[in-house]
Amino acid sequence: MVLARFLPRDAQFFALFREAVANAVETAEVLANMLATMEDVERKARRLRDLEHRGDEITHRVFSALNSTFVTPIDREDIRDLASQLDDFVDYIEEAGRRISLYRIAECNERAALFGKVLSEQAQILAEAIPHLEHAKERDRVLRYTVEINRLENEADDALSQALAVLYDGVDDIPGLIKAIRWGELYQLLEDATDRAENVANTMEGIVLKHA
Repeated sequence: MVLARFLPRDAQFFALFREAVANAVETAEVLANMLATMEDVERKARRLRDLEHRGDEITHRVFSALNSTFVTPIDREDIRDLASQLDDFVDYIEEAGRRISLYRIAECNERAALFGKVLSEQAQILAEAIPHLEHAKERDRVLRYTVEINRLENEADDALSQALAVLYDGVDDIPGLIKAIRWGELYQLLEDATDRAENVANTMEGIVLKHA
């Protein structure tokens, strides 16, 4: 509609995206700390659950704003996708923390700690990238951040392959088998979480290219 070009565009979505990605950063940092130390696991798992609930609430606010806003600053489907994918990123991180608590994993593991580091770095990069979406002249800057997020996801792919290759080495009894199976599930879940960050990056890249 021609009229839509002259209506004020609601910038609240960018504020909500900044809030959502800040929540994702904190979520990733809590998990990274959990994986690096395996201390206070129950408390950190509860904190992750609280952050996941906060993410759900922010996503709900985005969808509510979509329903009440006639003209949006970027395409509606892009707003919906970006909000949903940020929420998925947090969901997967929280689920990894829940599994650690559920399985009563207590020992530190260098491979798992690497996944935590990758997730934390991805979240930080997303937090740096998202504010540039608000200003059309800055959107090209987003592309260099998406390249880095994709590089980190590839790093996680390699880490998963290496972890699975030695997962059952030395396993010679049922308790050891159960432990290995649980670590395998956790590794896969952590790698899936890095995929969710890549999904966010791909959506941001699509927004930039669409409005180039």
